[in-house]
Amino acid sequence: MAVTTNNFKNGMCISYDNKLWTIVEFQHVKPGKGGAFVRTKLKEVRSGRVVEITFRAGEKVEDVRMETKNLQFLYSDGSTYHFMDTENYEQTELQADFVGEAAKWLKENDVATVLIAGGEMMGVEPPMFVELEIAETDPGFKGDTVQGGTKQATLETGAVVQVPMFLNAGERVRIDTRDGHYVTRV
Repeated sequence: MAVTTNNFKNGMCISYDNKLWTIVEFQHVKPGKGGAFVRTKLKEVRSGRVVEITFRAGEKVEDVRMETKNLQFLYSDGSTYHFMDTENYEQTELQADFVGEAAKWLKENDVATVLIAGGEMMGVEPPMFVELEIAETDPGFKGDTVQGGTKQATLETGAVVQVPMFLNAGERVRIDTRDGHYVTRV
């Protein structure tokens, strides 16, 4: 379905230049001379890169229906990640390169969000916050405080994050998956 630049909304998914884009922000500009135009920031759905593109006012682009589906992560056999739809118990296999960076935040039975655009799966998003166990880190010593700095810790999923000095292996922590930062001890 074609939409004009007058119908743009933040978060809308469009097809432009044979790629799928999400509108991050847009601005209608009407200069003193010449025709009006729409300046946009678009994020490519597959790669995540953000570009600025200018459209003429009233220009038509293809609107793409964007859906999300919650799937439960079952297990990984190395090259394939197995998910299950909790509504109809249908299982889906996704390749490791398709899951990408989200894999380091997924543990068995977690629910991940899969983006679907135009009937095709586009990507996997882990939960915003995950609670994981610290598998390996240098030991903490008496007197180490929150203000005392950070150290590297390897989590049970293999992700490496910075945590406060007082945390030890075996403790559970909450991590923000958007930027990979430590939030709190659980």
